[in-house]
Amino acid sequence: MNALDVVSTGALMLLGLILLVLLIQTLRLRDIWQMMLGCQKAARWASIWEMENKELRSALRAEKEHVEQLKRKLVILQTLTPAA
Repeated sequence: MNALDVVSTGALMLLGLILLVLLIQTLRLRDIWQMMLGCQKAARWASIWEMENKELRSALRAEKEHVEQLKRKLVILQTLTPAA
């Protein structure tokens, strides 16, 4: 084996090592990408739930106000109705 063969073998091994590193990095990036997609989906659902909660709180406030209004009307009607 002459010097040229040693250099060629070394270069081939180095290329193999570089390929292995690139493969590992690709797998890591794929995992990070999947994690990012999961976070994006979770953030989207959190936004939807936040909007739903906001709408429900608004509806609850409106219902409470309606109940208070009905209570005031009941008090007025009870004062207008003679006691039996």
